[in-house]
Amino acid sequence: MNKSTKWFFCLVMLMLSLGANADTWTLQQCIDYATEHNIDLQKNRISEQDAQSTLAQDKAALFPSLSASMSQNINNRPWSSSNNNVITDGAGNMTVSSSTSSTSYNGNYGLNLGYTLWNGGKRTKTIEQQKMYVEKAQLTTQETLNKLKQQIVLLYVEILYAREAIEVNKNTLKVAQAQRDRAAQMVKVGSLSKADLSQLEAQVAQGEYDVTTAEVAVSRYKLDLKQLLELDSDVDFDVATTTITDEQALQAVPNADEIYQAALISRPEIRGSQLSVDIADKQIAIAKAGKLPSVSLSAGIGTSNMSGTGTSVFKQWKNSWSNSAGLNVQVPIFSQRQNRTAVERAELQKQTAQLEVEGQQRQLRNTIDGYWLDATSSQAQFRSASANVQYMQTSFDLLSEQFNVGLKNLVELMDGKNNLLKAQQTALQAKYTSVYDQQLLKYYGGEEFKL
Repeated sequence: MNKSTKWFFCLVMLMLSLGANADTWTLQQCIDYATEHNIDLQKNRISEQDAQSTLAQDKAALFPSLSASMSQNINNRPWSSSNNNVITDGAGNMTVSSSTSSTSYNGNYGLNLGYTLWNGGKRTKTIEQQKMYVEKAQLTTQETLNKLKQQIVLLYVEILYAREAIEVNKNTLKVAQAQRDRAAQMVKVGSLSKADLSQLEAQVAQGEYDVTTAEVAVSRYKLDLKQLLELDSDVDFDVATTTITDEQALQAVPNADEIYQAALISRPEIRGSQLSVDIADKQIAIAKAGKLPSVSLSAGIGTSNMSGTGTSVFKQWKNSWSNSAGLNVQVPIFSQRQNRTAVERAELQKQTAQLEVEGQQRQLRNTIDGYWLDATSSQAQFRSASANVQYMQTSFDLLSEQFNVGLKNLVELMDGKNNLLKAQQTALQAKYTSVYDQQLLKYYGGEEFKL
């Protein structure tokens, strides 16, 4: 055994050990776990909470605003001067000045109320628009979940397919081993050359390699699924054994038109694009409200005090007390084209959103038509491949009997075995592809994944 072969088998044993003594997960368990722990979904839920917080803030804008203010100030003039002590002598008058430090205190206190009576309906329209943003955030989360479910189902089906492929390769290996043992007996009696026996031994080795490769594929798909579920590396993981029958693959393929009509209602990406149009409509209304007058009400109370007046603080507060109230009307006359530009941009945003709806619907139709074609084709291929397997099996059984009595040579026997293996693998792949595509079609039609 060369060095590269040793490394290959070490890798195989390592990957196979991942599945040893592991807990088995059903498809629904995988989906439920991913729904709670997937990082992208958690980010989407945070975005939902952020949208909800913005909505709460917009609703609070319907109420008055109230604020209190208080200030205390100290003023110091360290070199303030005053003239005093006038002294007169024979030479004239002289004034003696002295410097004194002056410090004063003052305080101001107020309570102010503001309330927008009307601003063109901008506040209520903003609340309605933000509700749409909340719903759109929720739809984005659902869209992420849908994509995640599809990835999980794909890997789950790949694991089931690879497991069944192991059994196909094992059965082929058993046949190759039986042929080798039969050939060894023929060599002993001189009816077969050692060169032919070596070729059969090579076939056994190839069969063992195919089994190992299929086992590695299962381990690889399990690891991919484990990583998709955000499971820790030390968690034992395996999927539950689920039998996919031929009847499942041969079920009637759902009608593409019916699936499309159902998907137009249920798919979050379609509803999300339609919401973008509604959001744009609200933005147009909000922008137009900027051209209308706004009316607001203000009120306040306040007082102040100052040191050095010889009056007590409480009396100063009483003497300085003031009340105010006002009605403010603001009429936009010339806004440097800001309001007009806001309306134009909102209208352009709506046109873009409408095109997005059309694009999403077209993409949805293409996706469903593609899945329908894949399901129909793979189902037809499965029927043909299943019939071919039966034919190849009968042919190979006859070849084996004829080879055992010396009527067929080794090349014909090996060709028959290879043809049978290819037919079995083709049928197996077509079966799982048909089941997966049908599951996707049903999911787009509103049903949950179920194997």
